[in-house]
Order: sequence, then structure tokens, then C-alpha cells
Amino acid sequence: MAERRIILEMGSGNDLYGGDYTKAACRAVQDALHHSSIVLFKSLGYDHRDMRVQVTIGVQEPDKVDTARVCAELPRGRAEVTAVHGGLNVHDAEQGTTHVIATAAIEAFLPIEPGQWRLSQ
Repeated sequence: MAERRIILEMGSGNDLYGGDYTKAACRAVQDALHHSSIVLFKSLGYDHRDMRVQVTIGVQEPDKVDTARVCAELPRGRAEVTAVHGGLNVHDAEQGTTHVIATAAIEAFLPIEPGQWRLSQ
């Protein structure tokens, strides 16, 4: 049975004063999740534990993201979190602070038999 991507959601989050990449990443995940309502599980009888969730976090310093903490933000499925170079740091020289902006892409995959679903005309 082939896995098919059924969802792609994006979000952004920030930590304006703490420079915390994990906090910004968690906020980006929450932003993305608030754009989705996955009704197919109840409607079609799928078990959400069958869903694989792949999260990609973009930040300027990926090694500073606690991926286990970000993973805990996901309410359903088997999650995998990867941090990559991306996002944005905005430095405020006057205040001596760096504002961290993270982006998140959340992809959800389900095992679906080829030909099981088709668009009706």
C-alpha cells in the first residue's frame, strides 16, 4: 500500500525577546495546525494513528531546535520533525536583541491503495 500525502499546511511563529528557536518553532507548528480541520478520519473511518506526520522547521540555527518538544505539539499521527536552515533572524542593535522567526511545513501521509479514490465528474 502506497503512502499518499493528504495534507500540506504552513505556519510561522516567533520569539521576539528570548531568542528561543524551539519556542518559535512550536508557535509555527501551532499556527499551521490552526489552519486545518481533518474530518476525513471520522468521515471515512481512518485511524489517525495510521497517519505519518512530517514536520520541517526552518530557522537560522537549526541545531538550537529541540525537535522532541516540537514533536509534542502534534496531537495526531506518528510525527517526525526535522529542523533546517531557513526562517529569519531580525537583529535590533538599539535594544541588543534578536527576534527569531521560524517557519513550519506540516505534511500528513496516509497509506492509501492506488485507485481507491478518484475524483467524480
